[in-house]
Amino acid sequence: MNFSSKLLEDAVNEFSKLPGVGQKTALRLVLHLLGKEQEEVDTFGNSMIRLKRDIKHCNICHNISDLPVCSICLSPKREKEVICVVEDTRDVMAIENTSQYFGAYHVLGGLISPMDGIGPSDLFIDSLVQRVATTPVKEIILALSATMEGDTTLFYLYKRLKDFQVPITTIARGIAFGGELEYADEITLGRSIVTRVPYVNSIIK
Repeated sequence: MNFSSKLLEDAVNEFSKLPGVGQKTALRLVLHLLGKEQEEVDTFGNSMIRLKRDIKHCNICHNISDLPVCSICLSPKREKEVICVVEDTRDVMAIENTSQYFGAYHVLGGLISPMDGIGPSDLFIDSLVQRVATTPVKEIILALSATMEGDTTLFYLYKRLKDFQVPITTIARGIAFGGELEYADEITLGRSIVTRVPYVNSIIK
């Protein structure tokens, strides 16, 4: 792609680094911003700077937050003794959109994936174990994507948590294998949470 401006080329190259954004889409986005008023572009740029500089992760569940403890963990309306374990913030948002879950969360920050060099120590697993060991918990829901990495992580978590004598459940497989939670429709995901089953049932041969 030939550019008439080095500034334009640099901006397009930066946008094209975003997932799912090719150079043509990046060019369209950059030209859209160029057509906006300076104040609007400044607001856009400053919001990205503030996001990276000021964003926090909840000290309890590791969800993205504006404060040291997120609004879900602070809410007196949530059932703190039920912990739903998810891969990342996108899954929290997907589950919240179902309006079918009223407990707490624990965000792992990824899934175990040896092929990508991601092991248990790279995730927030130890803090989950510590949380279960030190606070009253009456159920742990493992709500991870139905992928090879998700199943590997499920089994590892079960092995780490089973000795606490806390019921460990997993969402019903209304989501096809290979499917990720964030792409599931709200009705299917909500039903999968409501009809969750003991995880141990899925590993009995």
